[in-house]
Order: sequence, then structure tokens, then C-alpha cells
Amino acid sequence: MCYIISNDFYDYKEDKNMIITIICDVLGKENNGTTVATMNLIRFLKSQGHDVRILCGDQDKKNEKNYYVVPNFSFGKLLDKYVAKVGVALAKPDKEIIKNAINDADLIHIMVPLSLGLATIKVAQTLDRNIPITAGFHMQAENFTSHLKMNKFKLVNHKFYRLLYKYFYKYVDGVHYPTKFIKDTFESNLKSSAILPKAYVISNGVNEKVKKEKIDKPEEFKDKIVVLTIGRFGREKSQDTLIKAINLSKYKNKIQLICAGLGPNENKYKKLSKNLPVQPIFKFFDRDEIIKVINYSDIYVHPADIELEGIACLEAIACGKLTIVSNSPLSATKNFAVDDSCIFNKRKPKDLARVLDYWIENEDLRHDYEQKYFDSSKVYNQKKCMQNMEKMMIEVIDTKAKTPMLINEKTNSLN
Repeated sequence: MCYIISNDFYDYKEDKNMIITIICDVLGKENNGTTVATMNLIRFLKSQGHDVRILCGDQDKKNEKNYYVVPNFSFGKLLDKYVAKVGVALAKPDKEIIKNAINDADLIHIMVPLSLGLATIKVAQTLDRNIPITAGFHMQAENFTSHLKMNKFKLVNHKFYRLLYKYFYKYVDGVHYPTKFIKDTFESNLKSSAILPKAYVISNGVNEKVKKEKIDKPEEFKDKIVVLTIGRFGREKSQDTLIKAINLSKYKNKIQLICAGLGPNENKYKKLSKNLPVQPIFKFFDRDEIIKVINYSDIYVHPADIELEGIACLEAIACGKLTIVSNSPLSATKNFAVDDSCIFNKRKPKDLARVLDYWIENEDLRHDYEQKYFDSSKVYNQKKCMQNMEKMMIEVIDTKAKTPMLINEKTNSLN
């Protein structure tokens, strides 16, 4: 059965305070979409008066109130170095810490289907309480397989989705999908006989701090066309396509590219950029800074091949930026484009250069489209989206309370 909360929001009603444990295999700095979404959810639930506990592997959170910190995995020096370069620390499950974090929870919400989340389900099923469990779907198969350079192998990605279901999602009571795109992708890869948990399609939303403002360009950019892209410097985000496109643009002498983010491919992209007449800026900006950068930019480009939602893209749209996206079938951001004039063929720098040049040359039309983008962003109001998340949790708790606790045959297959 599938239950979808659309972005046509329901009438919200405040309900009882809950004890909610959020399971975070990956947390850390707010430099990626999943962490930003996690922290936004935590902050909202706390603001509603709920007792929010966070189970994670972030060692700097030890001794902080309501944080339950497990150790980190070590894979040896080489792999640890790569994992650190990607910008994550993977949580290593500890049964006692997990039990303490969830023991009296009204609901468990698991952000990603990794080892800490799976271990939490196992521990929950050993307790004498029928604890409701919801889980986010923030892991696209290709995000994982791209690290192994196997993202183009359909059979591998297909198998990955089936394993996610077999070992994780079949054991939860409700699944949060940030987009209908990823819900349909996941479900289409499962057997027709699969018994699916309830599905809730709810955007992670755009924070009210991210808004359209009149921000003057820095003096050094006054005579430049500022093109911005935001995202982890990784293969699947395809910043290299944008760099190559600018080198093919008729206006490359006037384009100031800003690549906002961190990631393993930073040095590779800097090397690729050396021949550009205007050297790009590669930098990680804090939240206040990046909102200013979005607002003084002329054009936003989201070239990712693989994108489950694309919060950075939605934030640019919320600031009323002309937004250019890839037509990749593995990216949800193509659905945010106003029309085809803002879409380029994935991994085709020449086509992206064509689209860029068109919008640079048509400044008056660009202003019209900026308004269209701004108007389209209203359905992604984060407060409304977070209210929908809270409503999902309340509904799952109520549904679970009406379900008698039985000896669950599924438990055996988890052990």
C-alpha cells in the first residue's frame, strides 16, 4: 500500500509530545544534503517540544545532551583516508548504546540504510515493546555504485535496491521518500510480490532563511557573469561537465564560476580548470555565506547525473535564480526545470555551453524565468514539509498501536 502526502499540505494539528530517536549512520558537518535534511528535521522536532535523541558516530558529540555516540568503523589506513576525503565518518554499531538510545522511544526514525540503522532494527526487535520505525530513503543505488565505478551497470544497481529492501526496508513501518522520483525508482526495482511499507513522499524542503534578497556582487565580480554550482566534489555531481562547458562558451572570458562544496575530486577539477581565462573559485561556504552567494549569482547550474532530490538546487530556485539542470534519468532535479530551455543533455559540455550562452544572451527573458522559478518554490516551504514529517510519525505510531504484537518471522532472517 502506498500513502503519499503531497506538497498540497493538509491542515496541521499539534499533537502530543513524543520521544523520537533519530539514527544517523552519517552526520557530521552540514556539507551534504542528507546531513542538512537530518539537522533540519531534528531542529524542527525539538521546536515542537518533542524529546529528540540522536544516535550517531560523531565523536565530537560525546557528552552532549541527548546524543548517543557509537564508535567509528576503521577499514585500514588507505580506506579510512578515502572515507575521510569523502567527508564522512561511518558509525560502528554498539548494542548497549543502541538499546539505551531507543529503549523508551515512541518512534525510531532511521536516516539511511547502513550498518547502524540495520543494527537498530535488530535491537528493537529484541525488546518487549513494539516500537514503530520509520526510515528515510536518502540513498540512491548509483550514489553508492559510482564510488566503485559501477553506476552504469543496471544489473548491479537493480540488485542493490533489492538488497536494500530485503535487509532493511521490509522491516520498517513507513518510508519517507524526498521525491516521487526516488519512490518510483525504488519500487520499480522490486519484485511485484514485495510487501511494501507505507510510502510518504515529502520534500526535505527549503529553510525560511534561504530567501530572495537584493545582494550586490563583490567588487571583483562586477563585470563578470557569475555562474554558481553547489554540491560535493564527486564524480556523480558532474562539475567537470560544467567546467568543460564554460571553456566552450562564447562568453568564457566573462564567466566567473563558483564551485561551492567539498569532496574528493577538488584537485582534479582545479587541474581541469587551469585553461579557463577566469579561474573558478572552489570553496566551502557556511550557511549564511552561501545564501548571499546564491543571491548575487546570475545563473545557477546543477549538472549532477545522480540526484535523489537536490536541496541545493531547490535553494537556488527559492532565491529566484535561473536554474539549468541535466536531463539525466537518474536525477530528480530535471523535474524542477521551468521548461526544456533550462535543460541540457547529461555529460554533454557542448550542449551545456549552448544553454548557458542562450541565457547569457537573453537577459530580459532570464528575468522573466527567474520569477517563474521563484513562484515554483513555494511548495517546498520547509516548515510545511517538516509538519508533514511529524504527521507521518504520528500516523505510524497510531497505526502500530492498533497492531497486536506478534512473534515476527522476519526477525529470524535479520539475525
